[in-house]
Amino acid sequence: MLLAIDIGNSNIVFGIHDSEKWVNEWRILTVPDKTADEYEVIFRSLLTNSVDYVEKVDRIVVSSVVPQLLRAFTEMLDSLFTVKPLIVGPEIYPMLPLKVLNPYEIGTDLIANSMAAYKRFGSLCTVVDFGTALTLTTISDDGEILGVSIAPGLKTAIKSLTGNTAQLPSVHLTPPPSVLGENTVHALQSGVVLGYSGLVDHLIDLLRNELGNSPEVIATGGLANVLSPISRYIRVVDQQLTLEGLRLISDCVAV
Repeated sequence: MLLAIDIGNSNIVFGIHDSEKWVNEWRILTVPDKTADEYEVIFRSLLTNSVDYVEKVDRIVVSSVVPQLLRAFTEMLDSLFTVKPLIVGPEIYPMLPLKVLNPYEIGTDLIANSMAAYKRFGSLCTVVDFGTALTLTTISDDGEILGVSIAPGLKTAIKSLTGNTAQLPSVHLTPPPSVLGENTVHALQSGVVLGYSGLVDHLIDLLRNELGNSPEVIATGGLANVLSPISRYIRVVDQQLTLEGLRLISDCVAV
């Protein structure tokens, strides 16, 4: 069985794949100052709750955009498992069916997203990831990562706005009944939810114009299901895209 771990700025997502499907998946909050021992307690509890996955795992792949946690996780995994984890990074990119032009600048999560999207479409495509940051990663017909657009994520934007403005409440991020917000909550939803939908669609418009072609568009991340129904371009949502990309990376390196 494969254990895939995606360490993000807000959440750590990890799942178990049995060579046919994802059989279990967990999501915990990212706490950068937690120690390896503290994460070992959490992982041991979750991975042995109903099935003892600790005994069944024979491959591990890890992506991290939080350097200090990568060290803690390496220690934790060495303590829990006998198998050594594959750490996604520039050293392994030459083994992948992707062309990565700036390997030390692009996040490993975006590499995983690109792997899964390119495997799915096999042609020009764009991955929209609604995470702590909103990212659009575009991959060419021949697997070259052409570039990335980055903006603050929706939750990042709304937290910044409400956290620094005394009279604005925190709100549930869902489309409002009208673009004309008649109260504070609807006004925030209009500006952030509808505004970000427009941001994504406008960036894709620019991509289409610059490339002279229309990429397939796939979305992932916590708010993908909220934004996709009001986007002109997002037609596919896959919440396991990053984990699936990590699985594909592990398969490539293991061959």
